[in-house]
Amino acid sequence: MAIETRQELRRRILERRDSIPAEERQRNSTVIVNNLWQIDGFSSAQNIMLYINFRSEVETLPLIEECTKRNIQVTAPLTITKPPRLVPFPVTDPEKDLRPGYCNIPEPDQDRLTPWDPSKIDVVLLPGSVFDRQGGRLGYGGGYYDRFLSQEAPQALRIALAFEIQIVDKVPVQAHDIPMHYLVSEKKITHIETTP
Repeated sequence: MAIETRQELRRRILERRDSIPAEERQRNSTVIVNNLWQIDGFSSAQNIMLYINFRSEVETLPLIEECTKRNIQVTAPLTITKPPRLVPFPVTDPEKDLRPGYCNIPEPDQDRLTPWDPSKIDVVLLPGSVFDRQGGRLGYGGGYYDRFLSQEAPQALRIALAFEIQIVDKVPVQAHDIPMHYLVSEKKITHIETTP
């Protein structure tokens, strides 16, 4: 049997994720977000950066309101393509603070918001296409989060959010892929012991 490439694996798992009915995706997203609060490093955080869900990703928008109620500062990333990087901006009201950005993904409106210092971020919630329970994560191919975590926010707790159908036995990771500290699905919270 031929070994599946990263691109093939990503495509296969994303097709599977896209096939989840909207109601089931919403229901499972709610369970995943509720599971998040069981992680001490998340529930005690002062500053979190989260991705804004797009297409069939685990939904994060409800978290903004909940975090704001708990006086947790929320930031979301703006994607800069040249040079490729993520810039966090504070977000409190998705209706006012977000607009379509890179690849039409909702992003902070940099015309009305001020960038946030990445060194203040305690937790980063990561999207992705494929995950494993050893901390492996396959993003979407741009390496934006790996660069951000290694260069801008190495201090942050790294938590990946995924539906169970996105989790495989082993992700074919590469040297630049940053391992996760936690993987949270609708069925399980996996704490991964990673070396610094």
